[in-house]
Amino acid sequence: MVKLTFCLHRLSSLSLAEFQDYWLNKHGPLVRRLQPALRMARYVQVHRLDGDLVTGMQRVRGAPEPFDGIAELWWTDEETFRGAGRDPQAREAGRLLLEDEAKFIDLARSPLWLNREQVIYSESGASC
Repeated sequence: MVKLTFCLHRLSSLSLAEFQDYWLNKHGPLVRRLQPALRMARYVQVHRLDGDLVTGMQRVRGAPEPFDGIAELWWTDEETFRGAGRDPQAREAGRLLLEDEAKFIDLARSPLWLNREQVIYSESGASC
């Protein structure tokens, strides 16, 4: 599997709740609708928790500002990913996603990269 990890910071005009609501209820369905053109095998949104447990852990670890969420997108292999990049329908789907992302993500502060997972430990039966 090839995975795209996208670490998200919200636009400063949005609260965390507004950001997460738009991401889940507006952007999520758009990704689902465009999935066939993009040839993705899986899409997951990881929403940041808020509160004293999180800020306490951040303080103890000396951690920087947290991301507001992480988007994880999977393709079955590199060829499927590359094939989507050559497909005009997939490029149009990517353009539509980027246009929507600009409505709630601070793109300049939100890194993304392609990667492969190296599983070190997974409880048997756990879905990864």
